[in-house]
Amino acid sequence: MTRSIVTNAPSGRKGAPLPDEGKAPILGRIVEVTHTVPDLGVIESEYTRWLGYRVTARGVVSEGLARDWEAPALAGRAQIVLEPAGDESVLLRFVTEPLAAGWQALKTFGWNVSEIVVEDVDALARRLADSAFRIIGDPTSLTRFPMIRAMQVLGPAGECLYFTQVGEGSGLDLPRARAPVGRVFIVVAGGPDVARMFDTYAPFANEIDPPVRTCVQVISRANGLPSETLHAHGLVKLGHGSLIELDEYPATATPRLVPSGGLPLGMAVVTFEVEGRVGSAMLRGTAGERIRLIGANSGEH
Repeated sequence: MTRSIVTNAPSGRKGAPLPDEGKAPILGRIVEVTHTVPDLGVIESEYTRWLGYRVTARGVVSEGLARDWEAPALAGRAQIVLEPAGDESVLLRFVTEPLAAGWQALKTFGWNVSEIVVEDVDALARRLADSAFRIIGDPTSLTRFPMIRAMQVLGPAGECLYFTQVGEGSGLDLPRARAPVGRVFIVVAGGPDVARMFDTYAPFANEIDPPVRTCVQVISRANGLPSETLHAHGLVKLGHGSLIELDEYPATATPRLVPSGGLPLGMAVVTFEVEGRVGSAMLRGTAGERIRLIGANSGEH
């Protein structure tokens, strides 16, 4: 689990209304996480075999979706959509992008981590030992909340996944898994200046936890820094047991490559519901993260 969940940081700062609107919109649940990857076959094989995810759609990216992403070059690209077993609703979409070969999370700005709730993180760690998912942080109980255990993993396309087991008694607004490997409940973006990253989310009425500084060893290791290095990070609270975490990355991190007319390599777009919206819109965060918004009752994906 990302460390900022268990800080004592005060919460409650509200965003300002959007221009020409009397009421600030509210970011709601995470609907979908989109990655660009070099090999869909590997993704399908590994996610279905080892995580128990299932394919819900396959085919090509429509012109409309590519337009919504502001990535017209991806129209017609092969894609698959996966979802967890059980009654879970967050989709993972993977789109073919040959230039994504060799990309690895935690070293460039933008979306970097999906945190997924699981039933038994230790059992999952044993299961993944023979898979293409490489454990970069062994299962560990959180100091203040020992009923929560988490590990960190790099997936077959360089994507970073945190797998988190939430036990009884934490008192935190976090989901419980409905399957051995459940849904994404936290998404993490990294950038050079965490205070500026919050500016992107200021127009929304969501509560936040302001940035604090703690050790985040997976960031330090990925960037060749001592394990005791402190990193600033804060939260945007979405409700539904979900969060956005914003991390300040070290000076060794760099902007993400974005192919002409395409999406950022790797973890590229996160789609959220927005209360009161009809239709869709795309925002670009100050760290380069692409934020797709759809109306809570629009039925879009």
